[in-house]
Amino acid sequence: MVTVNAMGDNCPIPVIKTKKAMQALTGPETIEVLVDNEIAVQNVTKMASSAGGAVSSEKLGDAQFKITIQMEGAAAQDAAEDVVCAPDARDNTVVVVSSDRMGIGNDELGKVLMKGFIFAVTQLDTLPKTMLFYNGGATLTAEGSDSLEDLKSLEAQGVEIMTCGTCLDYYGLKDKLAVGSVTNMYSIVETMAKAGKIIRP
Repeated sequence: MVTVNAMGDNCPIPVIKTKKAMQALTGPETIEVLVDNEIAVQNVTKMASSAGGAVSSEKLGDAQFKITIQMEGAAAQDAAEDVVCAPDARDNTVVVVSSDRMGIGNDELGKVLMKGFIFAVTQLDTLPKTMLFYNGGATLTAEGSDSLEDLKSLEAQGVEIMTCGTCLDYYGLKDKLAVGSVTNMYSIVETMAKAGKIIRP
């Protein structure tokens, strides 16, 4: 395990420190990068992904984020040369998830599709501002969900993850929320009303 401490560093320093660590590897290795803001998470994630790393991230606390990069070996010296200090990669898009499955038909297929949908959101060049989870969708943010790693990665990059409190209560999951925060119907309606664009899987 290689740890890169970029707490308190402004862009492009977290990206440069991470790139140097990636290029110094002699074999398969995991790199952990610690930063203190969502923009750094976005920039390091973009650079590491383009250099061939498998990247995940999570918010550890206020102004504390961890990016985990799985590398098969050293990154090429010219890897990700085009990555600069990109501005915030979020726009005023709201993703609304009202079920734990996507589409109508086979339920097992629907769950596989939903997992793929949430992973695909992590790969967007422009991330949504907020993701809302209600009714069956509330189970996706709770313990045991197959999508927690992807949702934690989105949260670390500044995407607001909000789950309906009434729904968590109904499914007996109030104490099992594993990512994001609890919200209410008023906030859900307000968030959707202010959205520039709404995506529904």
